[in-house]
Amino acid sequence: MGYYDDHSNGRYREKRGRGGFFFSSLIGAVIGAVLVVMFIPNLANSGVLPYDIQPKNQVSTETGTNNQQGFVQQNVSYNVTTNTTKAVDQAGPAVVGITNIQSTQFWSDNGKKSEEAAGTGSGVIYKKAGNKAFVVTNHHVVEGATKLEVSLTDGTKIPADLLGSDIWTDLAVLEIDATHVKKIAQFGNSDELKMGEPVIAIGNPLGPTFSGSVTQGIVSGLKRTIPVDINQDGIIDWQAEVLQTDAAINPGNSGGALVNIGGQVVGINSMKISQEAVEGIGLSIPINSAKPIINDLEQYGSVKRPYMGVDLKSVSEIPAYYQEEALKLPRNVNYGVALREVVPNSPADQAGLKELDVIVEMDGKKINDVLDLRKHLYQSKKIGEQMKIKFYRSGKLDETTLKLVSDKTQ
Repeated sequence: MGYYDDHSNGRYREKRGRGGFFFSSLIGAVIGAVLVVMFIPNLANSGVLPYDIQPKNQVSTETGTNNQQGFVQQNVSYNVTTNTTKAVDQAGPAVVGITNIQSTQFWSDNGKKSEEAAGTGSGVIYKKAGNKAFVVTNHHVVEGATKLEVSLTDGTKIPADLLGSDIWTDLAVLEIDATHVKKIAQFGNSDELKMGEPVIAIGNPLGPTFSGSVTQGIVSGLKRTIPVDINQDGIIDWQAEVLQTDAAINPGNSGGALVNIGGQVVGINSMKISQEAVEGIGLSIPINSAKPIINDLEQYGSVKRPYMGVDLKSVSEIPAYYQEEALKLPRNVNYGVALREVVPNSPADQAGLKELDVIVEMDGKKINDVLDLRKHLYQSKKIGEQMKIKFYRSGKLDETTLKLVSDKTQ
């Protein structure tokens, strides 16, 4: 076996010549690259090349800052417009904050009672007429106030006058100076709402700190009935019909707007079910139910409801002994509404009703308790209409007809 090894005299000369060629090629490549770097940006900027080249450490449209690693950090902004943002833009400026100011029991240095904010809520500007604007809110937001103050979205604070308030529907109407009012809300049609439809709650949860807050959800329930204890005696006085939503409604949202995706007000936010095992149940007064109440409060200062002129007590709340001895009801009758008092010259008095009579039927509808009577009277009857009544007196069933008038709410 032999080994090949070239020891000829020209061996090293040949290799030196080949190395010089490679070195020269490298130098040429470097010079070419430099020329490319120098001239291609100029060609690109002059439009010769079909693309634009930016130096690595520059930002063409946004300002930037160098961080510690030497990279360029760009500040990028986006103009996002959705149906939700459009709805908020339309309705948001009409939603205001309301401060309930009350006199305190402590006297100030000048001998006058001091005043302080007793609570905050929200409201919706729904009308502007001349130099006046009108705001709808909840009754419980303004209850007990000696002064009321409305805060607009731009921070302007305006004194407000209470035109009227209704404890049964938890609605109230305020009047303010319209000088700074730039937008009013548009009422929608709450009867057309669908389960699962997106809605937006706008208001001032927890007061001025979170004014103009927006939460989004869906319609979780239609025509919900919630028992209401008006005088806090533990007895249900009324059944409020409300919308249910999972949009967050917190203290301070009361009186604010529930808005559909078109930016129309479909409800006045009223309450939230607050229990440890419950989450995401907010309640709102349907705007179709609220509109006639709002109109009455604005025009008359109270709600014009049919009036009977009686003081009522559910039979179910009366001990069985008195049902038999005082009311003299048959043993199989354990329902109805007893009349504790009949106002002289009232519709009930003119129809011949007397104290201790027990109403068991109205217009052919069974009346189980005071709640049934109020619902039929307030929701099914109008001022000036006649109403047929069946009642027990001294154990005997009788009937009469009375004509409803407008005097005062029961």
